Amino acid sequence: MSEVTGGPGARERRGGWKRWGGLRARLVVAFVLVALVSAVTATGLAYRESRTAVLQRKQDAVRTDFKNRVDQVAADLSMPPDEVSLTRFAGSVADGLGDSVVVAEYRSLKGSSDASADRSLISSSLREAVRKRNRMSLQRIDRDGSPYLAVGTPVTFESGPPSGLDVFAVTSLRAEQDDTAEILDAVRDGLVPVVLLAAVLALLAARTVLRPVRELGRATRRHAAGDLTSRVVEPKGRDELADLARDFNRTADALESSVAELREQEVKARRFVADVSHELRTPLAAMTMVATVLDEDAAQLPPDAAHAARTISAETARLARLVEDLMEMSRFDSGAARLNLGEVDLAETLRNTLALRGWTDAVQTQLPGGVRAVVDPRRIDVVVANLVGNALRHGAEPVSLTLAAAGDRVTVEVADRGPGLAPDVLPHVFDRFYKADSARTRSEGSGLGTAIALENARLHGGTVEVANRAGGGAEFTFRLPWRRASGSGQSEEGESREGEHGEREQGERKRRERKRREGERE
Repeated sequence: MSEVTGGPGARERRGGWKRWGGLRARLVVAFVLVALVSAVTATGLAYRESRTAVLQRKQDAVRTDFKNRVDQVAADLSMPPDEVSLTRFAGSVADGLGDSVVVAEYRSLKGSSDASADRSLISSSLREAVRKRNRMSLQRIDRDGSPYLAVGTPVTFESGPPSGLDVFAVTSLRAEQDDTAEILDAVRDGLVPVVLLAAVLALLAARTVLRPVRELGRATRRHAAGDLTSRVVEPKGRDELADLARDFNRTADALESSVAELREQEVKARRFVADVSHELRTPLAAMTMVATVLDEDAAQLPPDAAHAARTISAETARLARLVEDLMEMSRFDSGAARLNLGEVDLAETLRNTLALRGWTDAVQTQLPGGVRAVVDPRRIDVVVANLVGNALRHGAEPVSLTLAAAGDRVTVEVADRGPGLAPDVLPHVFDRFYKADSARTRSEGSGLGTAIALENARLHGGTVEVANRAGGGAEFTFRLPWRRASGSGQSEEGESREGEHGEREQGERKRRERKRREGERE
C-alpha cells in the first residue's frame, strides 16, 4: 500500500491537485466569475431596456392609432346612441386597429367589436381613471401568462360637454413578449462562449503570472537544499513580479557571498586550530619528558620544589590532553576521522575502560556477555570514558553503567544519583568548551569531552542523548547500530597489531592516571 500511495503516479496526481487548488484555480475562478457576473448583468440590463423600448413603442403606436380612429369614427355617431349603434361604432373603431378588441360604453349600454371577447380585461380601475380624468388612460394586464394592453378614452365632441361615451381597446402584447424573449435567449446563448473565453484568458494570464512564481519557488527550494548558486531567469518588464525576481537574485548573490566568506573563515579557523595543535605537540613532548623526570624525583626535592614539580607535571599532562582533544576535533571537522573496525565483546571492552582508569569499584555495572559487535574499540572506549568520567566528577554515587542489546540497536547507559542538570544546561551539554558552571574556569576537563563522545558516536552511525532521571541524577544514553561480523573476524596479524596498540595505549593511560591521583593527594 505504501508503494502505491507514494509512487510517481500518486505524486503527479497530488501535484496536479495542488496546481488546480492553488493560485491558478483561483485566478481562473475569479476571471470566470467576473465574466459571468458581467455577462448576466449586461444581459439583465439589455433585456430590461429592450423590453421597455419595445413595449413603449407598441404602447405609443396603439395610443396614437386608437385616438385617431376614435376621433375619425365618432364624427358619424349620433348621440345618444343605442346598443346597436354602440356595437357598430366599436366595430368601426376596431377595423383600423388590427386584432384589437374594442368596447364602447354609454351609461348602462355596451357594444363590442367581438361579442366573445373577455370584457373582464377592462378593469374597473381603468374605467374609473377614464371617467374621472376625462382623458386617455392605459393599463398593462397579465392574464393566464399572456400580456395585454388596455387603452381607454372618453369621446368628446367639439364645443360640447362630456358625452358620457367611453371607448376601450384591448391589444395583445404576445408578439412583443416573444421578441424580447428571443433577445434574452440570444444573450443567454452568448454566455457560454463568453465564459469559455474568460477561462482561456484566465489560463493565459495565470500562466504569465505563475511562471515567475514557479521559478521563484524552484529557486527557493534549491536554496533550501543548499544550492546557493540557484538564480531566477532574469525577467523582462517592470511589473511587481519582475521586481520581486530581481530582488531575489540580489538577495541570493548577497547570501552566497556571505556564506562563502563564512565558510572560508571557518576553514581558516579549523586549519589554524589544527596547525597550532600540531605545532604544540613537539614542545609538549619535550615538556612531558622533563615533567616526568621532575615528577619521578619530586620525593627527593624540598617540599616547595616537590609541589612545583608535581604541579608542572599535572598541568603539562592537562595541556597534552587538551592538544590531543583539539587534534581529534580537527580530524572530525575535516572529515579525516576514520573507524578501525573490529569484532569485540562490548561487555569486555567496557570493563577494560573502567579497569584502565581505576573506576571498577566506583561504578555499578550491568554488562551481559555475548554482545559482540563490529566497532572501533578505541572510539567506544573514548565515548564511555567521557560519560563515566563526567558522572563521577559532577554527579553523585552510585554511578551505573548498563549495556543492553535489542533488535538492531545496542544501548549503553551511564547514570548517576546527583542533582541532575539544569533545564538551561541540557541543550548545551554537547557544545564545545561548554561548562555547566561558568565559575569552573579551571578544571581537569577541557569542555570537549562530551562533544568528542558525540562525534565518535555519530561516526558509528549512533548518537548520545542526555536527560534527567525521575529519581534524581543525569542519564547519558549511547545508542549505536548493532553490526555483527559477517565472517570469522579479523586476521591474527590484525588482532595482534590491535592488541599491541591497545596494550601500549592502556599502559600510557594508567601511568598518566596514577600521576594525576598522586598529584591530587599532594
